[in-house]
Amino acid sequence: MDLLRESAVGQIARYITKNKVLLYPEEEEGFHWLPLEALLAEENKPLEEKDDTQTPEPEGAEKTESEDPEVDGEDEAEDPTPFHLAPIATAPDNERTTNSEAHSVLTRTSTAAYTRERFDVEQAIAAEKTKSIAIAPTKTRDGVILVDWYTTDDPANPQNWQPRKKGFVLAQLCFYSMAVYGASSMYVPGEEGVMQRFHVGATPAAIGLAIYVVGYGIGPLLFAPLSEIASIGRNWVYVPTFFLFVILSIPTAFVENYAGLLVLRFLTGFFGSPCLANGGASVGDMYSLLELPVYLSAWTAACFWGPAIGPLIAGFAVMREGWRWGLFEIIWLTGPIMIVFLFMYPETSADNILRRRAQRLRKLTGATNIKSKSEIEQEKLKASEVFWDAIIKPIEIMVKDPAVAFTNIYTSLTYGIYYSFFEVFPLVYPPIYGFNIGEVGLCFLTIGIACLIGVSGFLIYQFWYLIPDIKKNGLRAPEHRLVPALLGVIFLPVGYFMFGWTARHAVHWIASLIGVVILVAANFLIFQCVFVYLPLSYPKYAASLFAANDLSRSLFAAACVLFSRPMFINLGIGGGVSLLAGLSVLGVFGMFYLYLYGGWLRSKSTFAAH
Repeated sequence: MDLLRESAVGQIARYITKNKVLLYPEEEEGFHWLPLEALLAEENKPLEEKDDTQTPEPEGAEKTESEDPEVDGEDEAEDPTPFHLAPIATAPDNERTTNSEAHSVLTRTSTAAYTRERFDVEQAIAAEKTKSIAIAPTKTRDGVILVDWYTTDDPANPQNWQPRKKGFVLAQLCFYSMAVYGASSMYVPGEEGVMQRFHVGATPAAIGLAIYVVGYGIGPLLFAPLSEIASIGRNWVYVPTFFLFVILSIPTAFVENYAGLLVLRFLTGFFGSPCLANGGASVGDMYSLLELPVYLSAWTAACFWGPAIGPLIAGFAVMREGWRWGLFEIIWLTGPIMIVFLFMYPETSADNILRRRAQRLRKLTGATNIKSKSEIEQEKLKASEVFWDAIIKPIEIMVKDPAVAFTNIYTSLTYGIYYSFFEVFPLVYPPIYGFNIGEVGLCFLTIGIACLIGVSGFLIYQFWYLIPDIKKNGLRAPEHRLVPALLGVIFLPVGYFMFGWTARHAVHWIASLIGVVILVAANFLIFQCVFVYLPLSYPKYAASLFAANDLSRSLFAAACVLFSRPMFINLGIGGGVSLLAGLSVLGVFGMFYLYLYGGWLRSKSTFAAH
């Protein structure tokens, strides 16, 4: 029931019934939070009975000190974010103190932030996994009572969800992302039909793919910062846009003019982008820093597999029923995913969950000074600040920071080359090997195989080396996460050269597809490492960095879609792919330089975590 209650449908049902259904614990009869009641009782004491030197706390509670003076806006604020932790299970005093300090720091650390502080905190809390430590609220100097989790294992905290629940939520996110990416390439098998129906050439027909990619590149600039606003959260960015994506996919399949087709393709790409912009942050909401790269790889693999399923699903249908069937299948694929998403996808933003908890406690007690930390921090948030974080900050960091500039340029190059293959396959397998459109779609199965190989290699590195090393020696420098990418950048040009120079009549078609497997697996390793490296190095600007990276990748990929077919026709398959392979060789030097000297680059950066 908690999944339904936290879902979009559940929240709408609560709003319509004025919170009479799907009740939270605070709304059920007999609910008591004794530490809060103690604080409120102290406030209501006559003045002469109050003890100004102490804050009331439950028996056996431990008090922690905070060094964060910004919660109530005063530099001299006294202990603004301490939490009084009353042990439920008996534990020695020194153990309770350790957990008190740890959880107090974790509360001040964003659950989506990749920081050494967060790792140390998670390790301290994990050491007492079997104990449930109660957390009492505290009052700041200006009289605000701060609300946090009720216990260290509070089931409302996404970090504490059961593995099955986390897995189900992650699976929904992966299917959502895969379907949005898949919708980009489901258009490709029908490009010949678009040319005939609207009387346009090959390049204008390819704009239908390119403009979709541009749309989901621009979208994150708006949707990434919106999801970080506590009053909005993740779900109320995902749900309306996903709904609009599915609805707009219907007229896209029936449109009768070329301009309308392009406008609708752009809008569907734009409204499909939130899962691509915020998916990594949603995974980070649920998993600890040690687990995060492992589960993030599932989401990354879904994103890689998405473009591959488009020609695979649409190929035979388009060949049999016409070009519109590829667009119909977008509706049939995304519609059921959206329905499950509406009923079963919960909010994962801790800031949003605690904000709504504070609202319920205010209603329960009548005390208007009960607030969450995010309410205080974002109380005076201005539209200009959101605009700055969304548009200006990503560009500023990319221009001023060489490490960020390199990763954005290199991932844009690899991503653009990856998308160019949607244009090269029809130039290789039908004319050289006699494949029909459906059989060309089957060739994209190799991308799924490559994703499995890439994920397997990445997980082997994580479980056999990196995780044991971190547990033994502590969190390493961010550059340590780039080790699998060093292998990826070497194999990437190998895969390109193999594809380019085996795609000929004298060589069996399987040889060129082996080249595709190699280059896609290498691409996966590169992207997975970069997606972990950037937020580890720049935790404060993680959302801006992902938005900038997504924009630069998408714009370059859109350009590649348009110029790749003429390039392959003019230079030949071997010459055109060799040009791309030669460009990817430059990344070998860049990635090794970043691995060896990334720490020095970060020391010179005004944005990086040192």
